[in-house]
Amino acid sequence: VQLQASGGGSVQPGGSLRLSCAASGILFNIYVMEWYRQVPGKQRELVASITTSGSTAYVESVKGRFTISRDNAENTVYLQMNSLQPEDTAVYHCKAVRNPGLEFWGRGTQVTVSS
Repeated sequence: VQLQASGGGSVQPGGSLRLSCAASGILFNIYVMEWYRQVPGKQRELVASITTSGSTAYVESVKGRFTISRDNAENTVYLQMNSLQPEDTAVYHCKAVRNPGLEFWGRGTQVTVSS
């Protein structure tokens, strides 16, 4: 199983990035997909999730700015991030969840928002 995240980078406040997480080795369309972020010294935070049927949920701080989506044909989940702020700076990870005992993490991608 491999989850390969990409799309991170450095942007100025107000900018946008689109993260991608390509999955292999799993039956992608039966997994809930999640994006987390982590800042050194802080707990990992669930940012957004999307169910197998496409229902989405977001942490309050990103509502209206971030959009999670999935392409089951491409085995990929996306996180469109707009109006980025310095507090969005973190390493972003994707996770595939089938049930609490069956989940897989991908390597993170760094997002830095700074002027």
